[in-house]
Amino acid sequence: MRDMLRPADRPSARSRGRPKAFHDRTAAAVIQSLDRAVGVLRVVAGGTGLSLTEVAQAAGQSPATCYRILTTLRRHGIVEFEEAGQLWRIGPEAFRIGSAFLGRTRMSELSRPVMQRIMAETGETANLAILDGTEVMFVSQVETNEPIRAFFRPGTRGPGHASGIGKAIMAWLPAARLEGLLGGTLERFTPRTRATAEALREDLAAIRVRGWAVDDEERTEGMRCIAAPVFNQWGEPVAGISVSGPAVRMRPVRDEATGRLVRAAADEITRATGGVVPPAAGGAGD
Repeated sequence: MRDMLRPADRPSARSRGRPKAFHDRTAAAVIQSLDRAVGVLRVVAGGTGLSLTEVAQAAGQSPATCYRILTTLRRHGIVEFEEAGQLWRIGPEAFRIGSAFLGRTRMSELSRPVMQRIMAETGETANLAILDGTEVMFVSQVETNEPIRAFFRPGTRGPGHASGIGKAIMAWLPAARLEGLLGGTLERFTPRTRATAEALREDLAAIRVRGWAVDDEERTEGMRCIAAPVFNQWGEPVAGISVSGPAVRMRPVRDEATGRLVRAAADEITRATGGVVPPAAGGAGD
């Protein structure tokens, strides 16, 4: 009977993600205690073992409030407490919960052998990251065996405009979304950072032409990176891969060869995950 109803006769659709008649999209809908807990969790996740005082200071909360939050999170295995050093650390349950995010697609799994291969071919660390707002978030890495190397543990964030992967993704974003990202302040980290919207737009245009991006000591002096975008089934940039390392090894004379290698690897991951490389992307073999 329900299938026989005409569209005009059917009840208006509502979002399954909210209670019926829920229309509040203001800050009043936020659970303050949970909001504070998430802030504390982020602080603990960003350290390698923090005292209660350090957590409270970084989270901007009182020690008493932080202790109640940490005790609750500990009960669920999301954080751990080291009695000997009186330090709080991230717990195994946080990893399990976080891994559910990667499980939304098989990208992390399917990209691993590709990343291992380009690490072996270039001798530099390979990375996989996504763009989250104006930041890149690293989700996977294959480290080189070189004593001096780049290191971004999963969950590490960085500024998109001063990142090879960030710029590789931004270069293929729709114009409206890109302009939204360029509307804020672009922090300058080194003399090479594209810290103005005009300079960044020029760089992104060049990236679209050649098919890959360069972080030429724009975030950290002495470190360089070559990156390329990964696309979804609609030809939209959803992630990026890169190789990164010290500038003394990743010299500009190698950029062209490394860029083609990384771009071919990114296109391989795109196709392996059911994505489509857009014709205008200048992908390997297009």
